[in-house]
Amino acid sequence: MVNIHHINCGSLQRDPDSLKVLCHCLLLEDVNGLALIDTGIGIQDILYPLERIGEAIINQAGFNFDCMDTAVSKLNKLGFSVEDVKHCILSHLDPDHIGGLADFPQATVHLSAIELQIFLEGDPRYCPQQLAHRPIFKVYPNFEESWFGLAAKRVNLNFESAVYLVFLPGHTLGHCGIAIQQKDKWLFYVGDAYYLRDELFITDHPVNELAALMAMDNELRIESLKNLRILIQKHGEEIEIFGYHDPSELAIITD
Repeated sequence: MVNIHHINCGSLQRDPDSLKVLCHCLLLEDVNGLALIDTGIGIQDILYPLERIGEAIINQAGFNFDCMDTAVSKLNKLGFSVEDVKHCILSHLDPDHIGGLADFPQATVHLSAIELQIFLEGDPRYCPQQLAHRPIFKVYPNFEESWFGLAAKRVNLNFESAVYLVFLPGHTLGHCGIAIQQKDKWLFYVGDAYYLRDELFITDHPVNELAALMAMDNELRIESLKNLRILIQKHGEEIEIFGYHDPSELAIITD
């Protein structure tokens, strides 16, 4: 069974009075190597923030730049090296999720085909310089499998535990969650399908305004969030769900 490490790979805070949110990534440890699920803010982002991200996005999202909060730093603390990471699995290509990719140039990058297509078409929410190192992509154009009733596709990792990309569009059109099998249970990382966990239980949460503003398709975002609520109601004992930004979730998991 794959061993899962929860690691924080960055933080965002738009202003001193707003909540400081995290970049909650996962490191999967298997006998056949390591896989990162999302990569957070990377070393190259910290060295060249304006060139790679740009002042407008940095200020809008509230990027904080700290070398200690990078995937490389967290891996080193766990006793791993950059070369041990064979795969990176991405929920989507927003700049706070993929900055660390350049720190693992040898890794195969797994993501939905539609997400990469929109990135390459030049949508302004994305930062092309973050993929300038030309990573090796493994794209998934179809989600013809089913994971607890949601459209999914098994990721080709050759790991002991099954790992699925689960289609959760809306925040971006190719946005996915990643499900990891843990014996008779599942860990389900849902990326930016919600920002704060309370959205799973409060339909009119105040953060909805920001979530709608940042969504490529807000109707799809709302539908994906509804599907997560149903998933918790029906399978809450079998599936542990968490997202990318809520600091309370990482605190609970790592206690």
